[in-house]
Amino acid sequence: MLLISLSKVQRKIVESIRERRLQMELTQEGLSQRADVPLSTLRKFEQKGSISLDSLLKILSVVGGLEEIVDALKPKQQHFKSIDEVLKPEEKTTRKRGKRK
Repeated sequence: MLLISLSKVQRKIVESIRERRLQMELTQEGLSQRADVPLSTLRKFEQKGSISLDSLLKILSVVGGLEEIVDALKPKQQHFKSIDEVLKPEEKTTRKRGKRK
């Protein structure tokens, strides 16, 4: 279930990358050269949030955050291996007691 709209996510990504660029004291031109992304692509991204995945990854490799994205996309541990495990009734555990002396 998505709790935030895609447009808000897009804006947050743009703002984060722009902030990282400014913290590194890079101009748009400087970042575009370092990332090997056309300046027009970077400008369009910062204005409208539109960019190819390849260009986004190149930019993230310069400003940082690439590893964070990779870690965030790792699959979560599965709790169930099949639908049968989901549907089977819970097994009742019997209480065990120690022997009295």
